[in-house]
Amino acid sequence: MPRWNPFARRSAAADDGRWVVIDVETSGLDPARDRLLAIAGVAVRRQGAAPVIDLADSFEIVLRQGEARPVDRDNILLHGIGVGAQRAGVPPAEALTAFERWTGDAPRIGFHVGFDRAVIERANAAVLGRRGDHRWIDLEPLAAVTHPQVPARALDEWMAHFGITCAARHEAAADALATAELLLRLWPRLAAEGATDAAAMARLAATRRWVAPR
Repeated sequence: MPRWNPFARRSAAADDGRWVVIDVETSGLDPARDRLLAIAGVAVRRQGAAPVIDLADSFEIVLRQGEARPVDRDNILLHGIGVGAQRAGVPPAEALTAFERWTGDAPRIGFHVGFDRAVIERANAAVLGRRGDHRWIDLEPLAAVTHPQVPARALDEWMAHFGITCAARHEAAADALATAELLLRLWPRLAAEGATDAAAMARLAATRRWVAPR
């Protein structure tokens, strides 16, 4: 995935046809405690009847970790961001500001995006003194609502169902691209439900609690 220039300016009107699909890597699975290590994303633009992935409009950044930070070797094996890469990353304030500039006001989309949101907003509060007020959309309930016959829950299961390949699973950039591919696979059903903008997608996702458990 092409690297985005983190120092370039980017602004976008809310839901102007540009959405950003994101993924994060962290030091663990507890969003209330573990550290944000990396953020990656790729833009999806609605052009005509269906959205397309815009690889030229992508983002990937590693946040610098302090020397005293504890290192979990098993965690590194999972995401591949080694000690050297963590300590040579971009200073957190600079990285988070760059991410906000790249996102602009575009809706942020992810799979089980509540985790990504919690980690990013906690980092923003700690480093930048603010959490932000972006719209977040979770693809998991949208997949469940539009394809109730599919016995899938995890991202890997949805990828297998749709035949989506991921170049390097559990690396943020590759996972973001795979999630964007999932959005495109869901699009025909989303369009059939009239969920072709961020607000309608959010409303449809909210109906997930009424779907009978599989």
